Amino acid sequence: MSGRKLLFRLLAVLIAAFIVSAMATASLAQDEPADESPSATVIDPAGQFATIEAVETVQFNLDQTWVLLAGFLVFFMQAGFAMLEGGMIRQTGVVNSMIENFMDAAVTGILFFIVGYGIAFASAEGSLLFGTPTLMLGGIDGTGAGDGAAFVGFFFQFAFAGAAATIATGAMAERTNFVGKLIYSAILGAFIYPVVVFWVWGGGWLAERGFLDFAGSTVVHQTGGIIALVGAAFVGARPGRVWGNPPRPSNLALATLGTFILWFGWYGFNVGSTLAASDVNIMGLVAVNTTLAACVGAIVAMLFVYFRTGKWDLPFALNGSLAGLVGITAGCAFVTPATAMIIGGVAGVLVVLAVSAVEMAKIDDAVGAFAVHGVCGAWGTLAIGLFGIEALTGGGAGLFTGGGLALLGTQLFGVLAVAIWAAVTAIVMFSAIKALGLLRISPEAEVVGIDVHEHGATAWPDVLPYPLDEAPASASGD
Repeated sequence: MSGRKLLFRLLAVLIAAFIVSAMATASLAQDEPADESPSATVIDPAGQFATIEAVETVQFNLDQTWVLLAGFLVFFMQAGFAMLEGGMIRQTGVVNSMIENFMDAAVTGILFFIVGYGIAFASAEGSLLFGTPTLMLGGIDGTGAGDGAAFVGFFFQFAFAGAAATIATGAMAERTNFVGKLIYSAILGAFIYPVVVFWVWGGGWLAERGFLDFAGSTVVHQTGGIIALVGAAFVGARPGRVWGNPPRPSNLALATLGTFILWFGWYGFNVGSTLAASDVNIMGLVAVNTTLAACVGAIVAMLFVYFRTGKWDLPFALNGSLAGLVGITAGCAFVTPATAMIIGGVAGVLVVLAVSAVEMAKIDDAVGAFAVHGVCGAWGTLAIGLFGIEALTGGGAGLFTGGGLALLGTQLFGVLAVAIWAAVTAIVMFSAIKALGLLRISPEAEVVGIDVHEHGATAWPDVLPYPLDEAPASASGD
């Protein structure tokens, strides 16, 4: 036998032995039970081994990062509210509007940290109103396991509290005493709003009844809208107000940019309320529903006003989009995209009718806050009882989706309960502030304008000069 043939035979034997050995090893591996302990390993797409604990840690960190980013978007809505309000009111109150919106965030942040968050997410074992609150996050300092998640949760909820506080600011613009404004923002952030959060999102009695509000149509917007209506009624109308002919906005470009910012921030408001980045189905559904409701709300409100006046009205187009956003906020995770369009369209009609109703009642809501937030917030929450999908709600279905009246009754009960709470507490709060003489600016301030009187400034010095500025010296020297 030649050397070459002998070499080929040896190679064949070695290859055969290797194949048999591999097959035997695979067979033995199949006979052994799989390791189902948490420390089992998996292979990621890159082919690297990782423990299940490591994968869960990555997912947890991703979820927390998403909630934090969503909180940033919601906080940015404060800028949108300020720009919208500043553009919708008269020139003499823009500086006041800006500082009030800015201080909403500052005051609410402190009071919500000290007590509000503790009330909102207290132990559910307590009274009907709220459980035993934990003050200042229980004193956590970032060194304990879980402190980070607690901080992220607080920040996200603080951004929501700031949005609730600033709703009344727009309704009461141009004539509210600045000190009185700080007082009611503090009370709202420390107590009134957190109690509603506890009832719905903190495991309170409305949550136990099956009440649904995914991202805050009632918790945030209806609560803020009702407080805005009560505040506007208590503070009275702006100087020179003519019923049926409201003052024209000072800067519609600023108002439009503010509305765009609010729409953008609403994706953090709604999609962020998933509180995780692990369910792409729900995140996508919420994003699409939010978009469609805003689009249809703007179109319907604009067309509705056009048929009434013959004009393509920009302010109502802006408020129509916001009405659609408020309306879909409660049910954005519980309804189909087609239903979201219906909810947004109805909201677009309601906002126009509600503005007219408030005007007929001779309540001066400077930016239509009650119509947008109060009325459309209630509508969006009730809409779950009409259109909710059982597979999405995790419980009952709506009246028009095969569920009967049960869910609608629960939603109606919750809407009424929050409305009563917001109205009663707002009446008590504004009555006390008014009794202290801190609710409305003085008659002298109404003459020169709130910006000049309370802040010594004007937002438009080239159009509306500060009256106390000295006139420039004559060029001729006379």
